[in-house]
Amino acid sequence: MDPPAEARGGGSRSGPGPGPGSARAALSGVARRPRLLDLPWEDVLVPHILRRLPLRQLLRLQRVSKAFRAAVQLHLANLRRFDASQLGPHLPKPAFIELLKDNEVLQQLALQACADWLTDKELLPVIGQNHHLQQVQLNGCAQLSRHALVAISLSCPHLRQLSLAHCEWVDSLSLRSLADHCKALEAVDLTACRQLKDEAVCYLAQKCSGLKCLSLAVNANMGDVAVEEIAKCCPELEHLDLTGCLRVKNDAIRVLAEYCPKLRSLKVKHCHNVAESSLSILRNRGVELDVEPPMQRALVLLQDVVGFAPFINLQI
Repeated sequence: MDPPAEARGGGSRSGPGPGPGSARAALSGVARRPRLLDLPWEDVLVPHILRRLPLRQLLRLQRVSKAFRAAVQLHLANLRRFDASQLGPHLPKPAFIELLKDNEVLQQLALQACADWLTDKELLPVIGQNHHLQQVQLNGCAQLSRHALVAISLSCPHLRQLSLAHCEWVDSLSLRSLADHCKALEAVDLTACRQLKDEAVCYLAQKCSGLKCLSLAVNANMGDVAVEEIAKCCPELEHLDLTGCLRVKNDAIRVLAEYCPKLRSLKVKHCHNVAESSLSILRNRGVELDVEPPMQRALVLLQDVVGFAPFINLQI
């Protein structure tokens, strides 16, 4: 984006040259004080100054003059990371559209702050013109549809991290599209994506064997079949969240322990069919668990230390 004529003053694309004011100053023998916009835009102003300003301040800055607006737009067109939360909890829809209309080089996109109004109409153009996206966060964006996930899968072949927590519009067909086209995925958050069942997650695990972090929390449809397939297909797995997956049982946890040597953390709170008999294998290996050892084990440890176990009414 070239600076406007009144900002360029006859200068090149990299920055404005001397304008009428500097000519008058030269005739009067008084040197004009340098201005911020006199700096080369693409070499200095944008990468070294505007880049350090929060998005909220950039929005204010572009109201100062047409020249500042042009400089800010040049910067926005070259943003690699856009986090809507930097603009406050309620980013207006027109501001979002204006901010990203010229950008084709985004690598990270976080839109949780747009959850109240973001629909396919606003998101799809941004996704369609940004083919270098590696991280996308859409947590809580409930007004999107399955077409948003299909668009992401078709436009973002380099995608590595995707957060879809509480996006209940995610279904099996859209997740299969993601698995088919984004095989470099390393982290996926499917918390409370309640349409999904074992078969869809199995397909994701088979196609994206490099997964390191996966959340299936708050999904009563998830059971042993999905967990066992994840374990067998994803040997790089480090973090797994199964919070509230009521159908997961001990057998799946044992398979997880057998096939995932790099597992570092496992969340199984409210998984009532998962017992210490399977968790102890992981616990002994140093895997971080979100459930404490049972009271009986604590009593045994106490007895070993003091020589007796105090009476505790376990029925309380």
